[in-house]
Amino acid sequence: MIAWRLVERHARVYRRDWLVLMSGFVEPVLYLFTIGIGVGAMVPGVQVGGRTVGYPEFVASAMVATSAMNGAVMDSTYNLFFRMKYAKLYDMVLATPMTTGDVAVGETLWSTMRSGCYSAVFLVVMAVAGVSRSWWLVAVWLAALLIGLAFAGVGMWAATHLRSWQDFEFINVVIVPMTLFSGTFFPVEALSWPLRWLMEVTPLYRGVVLCRDLSLGEPGWSAWCSVVYLVALGAVGMWFAHRRLAMMLLR
Repeated sequence: MIAWRLVERHARVYRRDWLVLMSGFVEPVLYLFTIGIGVGAMVPGVQVGGRTVGYPEFVASAMVATSAMNGAVMDSTYNLFFRMKYAKLYDMVLATPMTTGDVAVGETLWSTMRSGCYSAVFLVVMAVAGVSRSWWLVAVWLAALLIGLAFAGVGMWAATHLRSWQDFEFINVVIVPMTLFSGTFFPVEALSWPLRWLMEVTPLYRGVVLCRDLSLGEPGWSAWCSVVYLVALGAVGMWFAHRRLAMMLLR
């Protein structure tokens, strides 16, 4: 697959800067230890699906989804914008047999892989911290890849609409509320219905639900809904990003 050449290119660029590549998973780890474990010592438990779950476990499963989101968003927005506007990488790429469709697929694969690296390291931290030792963590990692796919597609499409670095404030305006309110630190049932409905249709919430169900070993119909939602969102985002790249680079 010719799109894989773009993935190989990015891997070669980062092979000596792997600490920079992995730096984005630090934030969810800090959330886990400060809020999940620190504050969790004062919280008796949280009701999830009719059962009481320890607060550290409740937060940890959500932070896996957040790690996956961070990995995908970092590369599909900031880095893609730099490659497109300043490095002019895609102008050179399109001088080869690669097409804008190949660029969209290659960038989505790379962002998803980075997302998978973030979530894999976070799952190791979870196991070492004793938050979860379930074999379902393997399935949680696969779910994290779907989260990465969804945010990679949408992030790439969003990056094609940005005009300058100042426009990234719009990305933060979306990412920060999702991180705080998508069932990450407290159940969404605590929110009023308009805000709860808004959070329940976000990709991070669907990812949190999927990771939490799998980490507890109790996947249900909501998990399958999340899988379909995340795959569809990633595919649609990648398709729109391809259209935008074609308009911008081939005019």
